[in-house]
Amino acid sequence: MAMADKPKRPRDANQLAKFIVDLATDGESSVPLPDHEAQRDGGLKGGKARADKLSPDERAAIAQKAAKTRWGN
Repeated sequence: MAMADKPKRPRDANQLAKFIVDLATDGESSVPLPDHEAQRDGGLKGGKARADKLSPDERAAIAQKAAKTRWGN
C-alpha cells in the first residue's frame, strides 16, 4: 500500500521540474517578492535627481544627442 502515498508524477517536463522543486523544498519559497511600490518611487525620482546634478550645458548636449538619434542628422 506504499504506492498510494506517492503523488502522481507529471509527464510534462516543466510540471515535472516544478514537482521536483516542490518536493525538495516542501513547497516553501525562500525568495522574498520585490516591493514594487519602492521600485516605482525610485524610478519616479531618478530622472529629476539626474537632471538636478547636470549643468545646463550637459543637459543641452544630452538633448541634442537624443534629437539627432531620433530624427537623424
